[in-house]
Amino acid sequence: MTVTELSHAEGFEAVNLSEGDREITGVYIGDLLSWVMGKATSGDSWITIMSNINILAVASLTDCACVILAEGVTLEDDVKTAAQSKGINVISSQLSAYEIALRLNTMINNE
Repeated sequence: MTVTELSHAEGFEAVNLSEGDREITGVYIGDLLSWVMGKATSGDSWITIMSNINILAVASLTDCACVILAEGVTLEDDVKTAAQSKGINVISSQLSAYEIALRLNTMINNE
């Protein structure tokens, strides 16, 4: 499944799709940025409630396919602009991290 396909799924909304054709190959949930840097892998969709500028650095370092903001978290305009300039895919959802992970697991495994 691609990031663009995920952004069109019920319960998800695109915030920034710089590289919407990126393939999502896994899921990682975490809010402790240093932990995510060491554990998330390339191609993961990273689910978090963090919304500060540092998420973009972590997303870039881990080469995750996208950042998914859970529980209705939004990005400030300056962070959204930075995501666009850095080519970081960001999606938002009102769902909890757990609910997002369940949906992603189903979507990834049913392809």
